Amino acid sequence: MTTTVPTVQTGSFLTLHYRLSGPAGDIINTFDSKAATLTLGTGELSPAVEQCLLGLAEGARATFELPPGSAFGERKADMVQWVAAKLLRDLGDPRETYSVGDVVQFPTPDGQSQYAGAVVRVGNPDADGVGAGVGHDAVLFDFNHPLADQPVTFEVLVIGVL
Repeated sequence: MTTTVPTVQTGSFLTLHYRLSGPAGDIINTFDSKAATLTLGTGELSPAVEQCLLGLAEGARATFELPPGSAFGERKADMVQWVAAKLLRDLGDPRETYSVGDVVQFPTPDGQSQYAGAVVRVGNPDADGVGAGVGHDAVLFDFNHPLADQPVTFEVLVIGVL
């Protein structure tokens, strides 16, 4: 009797360990913690990363080198934006303070999901003429993915495929 090992297909429910890293090191690494579970094709991973998984058998371990920009797109200048401190207070904890490097979650307009931005600068956007009209109390966020425009190493261990 031959047992067929399941392979990853679009729509597969997966349990896996994975690591995404760029030139500056790991962005996410589940190998030292709890395995991740996700459904392929639902947007939980970028399309380029999902493509790497297709056809892998349960139990497979693989490493993929993705060229700059292919995993998370190109950096876009218009994705770096000033957000008024008043809006930040309205959306979250009014006592919250922000520091360069902090990652902040924002609700999508429909309230059904979230997106993240990394703090680039805190303070007066009008000081250098950038962000004019935002006011004197604002935070500059970069909404690009941290690995946008970067080469990416994707390492994976497929634990289970349903």
